Amino acid sequence: MGSYEALVHSAFEGNPIPVRDAKTLAWLIRRNGLEMARISRGSHIGSVFSVAEIIATLYSGVLNVDPRDPRKPDRDRLILSKGHAGSAVYAALAETGFFPVEELSTHYGNGSRLSGHVSHKGVPGVEVSTGSLGHGLAVGAGMALGAKMDGAAWRTVVVLGDGECDEGAVWESALHAAQFQLDRLTAVIDYNHMQSLDFVQNTLALEPFEDKWRAFGWHVRSCDGHDTEALREAFDWAWGNAGSGKPSVILAHTVKGKGVSFMENQILWHYRTPQGEEYEAALKELEAQRP
Repeated sequence: MGSYEALVHSAFEGNPIPVRDAKTLAWLIRRNGLEMARISRGSHIGSVFSVAEIIATLYSGVLNVDPRDPRKPDRDRLILSKGHAGSAVYAALAETGFFPVEELSTHYGNGSRLSGHVSHKGVPGVEVSTGSLGHGLAVGAGMALGAKMDGAAWRTVVVLGDGECDEGAVWESALHAAQFQLDRLTAVIDYNHMQSLDFVQNTLALEPFEDKWRAFGWHVRSCDGHDTEALREAFDWAWGNAGSGKPSVILAHTVKGKGVSFMENQILWHYRTPQGEEYEAALKELEAQRP
């Protein structure tokens, strides 16, 4: 899609901010995500902040998508398997022109098409509804297999949480993708080392994580999940694996709650909603980072 030249509004109102790069879009995802959580009294803000750079990089020229034609046949497909972080995708879509930014204020509201967990129903740019963890990679593998059978060149990207990888269905899908040589399929793990109620290590440990994916027949690369340049290089690497006969996985090391000091690495902010003084403190920190 290239750089974004159009002016957009952050947090539903105020002065326009030009979205020209992934860093700017990541800030807008966090700023809008905070506002959406406050208005709706919704949760999962820690997950939204964790995945912000991943989603921003994808929508800053990595994905072949077009807000003027969201269903174009040759578009790349993105599946947010960790659907509870759906407001990150909604914010990215709004800020890049798929629907009005002002509609973000309806998130989680009665009758809104912007449900709490990401929904494709009536939302341009969303391929599939998610939220029941462990299913996204299976859907992505199916899409990638269909594309391969059709001889299509488009790519499928699935963003998963690390806690989600405790689900057996993820590994069954990983085996499937390797078996059918789905080399246009890329999985991205938001590797923040936390899940809903505890650290992943204390729940069902994943390490050695890289070795597991390699043993399942995947190309594997790790990077800093908050470094947009490193992420862009990782996606270029994954695209370069097309034709290799193996799918690719990017282990993006992140911090849950990234961007707000008292939310970072705190289990509480998986479900807690920012209100009152906590909202004001979070807003102050984010505004200090405004591009």
